[in-house]
Amino acid sequence: MDLKGKDYITLADFNQEELWYLLNLAKDLKDKQKKGIPHRCLEGKTLGMIFQKSSTRTRVSFEAGMYHLGGLAMFLSKNDLQMGRGEPIEDTARVLSRYVDGILIRTYSHKEVQELAHYANVPVINGLTDDYHPTQALADLLTIWEHKGTLEGIKLAYLGDGNNMLHSLLLAGALMDMEVVAACPKGYYPSEKVVEKAQALAKDPSKIKVVSDPQEAVKKAQVLYTDVWASMGQEQEAAKRCQDFAGYQINKQLLTLADKEAIVMHCLPAHRGEEITADVLEGKQSVVFDEAENRLHAHKAILAALLK
Repeated sequence: MDLKGKDYITLADFNQEELWYLLNLAKDLKDKQKKGIPHRCLEGKTLGMIFQKSSTRTRVSFEAGMYHLGGLAMFLSKNDLQMGRGEPIEDTARVLSRYVDGILIRTYSHKEVQELAHYANVPVINGLTDDYHPTQALADLLTIWEHKGTLEGIKLAYLGDGNNMLHSLLLAGALMDMEVVAACPKGYYPSEKVVEKAQALAKDPSKIKVVSDPQEAVKKAQVLYTDVWASMGQEQEAAKRCQDFAGYQINKQLLTLADKEAIVMHCLPAHRGEEITADVLEGKQSVVFDEAENRLHAHKAILAALLK
């Protein structure tokens, strides 16, 4: 399958066959790395990485991934670019397109990523916006597939804020024939447009839903997923959110309602004692650090497919 030159903005830009291609490529690249088999398919390629938001996993995994693939990744903070001094994004896009083979951007506004992709002549990868986190979602699919042997029919229960992570999980689940049930407090539901888009992509729209009862969501779920209650830029709301999200914590009691072989996931960073208890995060059902590792392999697959 040829995805060369394609942007990676949201998972809705891909179909199921294309996502399976990326997942199989990620699995192959992971296997090669574990066996010490060189896979430098991006020799001489360069990736410009624009970071308007701080990052651990996204930055390190893409930077290390480009190195493993034989290419070069260049970190560009807002202080390094003229964008921070008012240069229009369309100018930045057209200039960088003359220098690099791909652009990764992690920023606040999703519109900014769309504008960058519109004006750039090289693939643009969305490393996170306030609306979506599609690169994380691909790593999540890889992790579920590895641990459950399938994606079709798997029930994923998400607890917490209807944020960018949930938006991408809804689209991912719909495309891969999963059931995704999100439990969010009223006032913190995901975007109705995103839910409707996910339902439109799903074979069975009833498998994609949002509820307010966390116990309903986790019942017989094979995957339990959560994220921080206050994302970057929402720190001033943290105290209120802790009150509003009381009851949505993944803990041992809630875990008993899920499938007995359920796995627990978190995109990290985690606030132990808030959205998840330390004993569950560190427990035998947690695959959180497998999930974190898979960021590297999933991101390498995206790079190899789009920049090859």
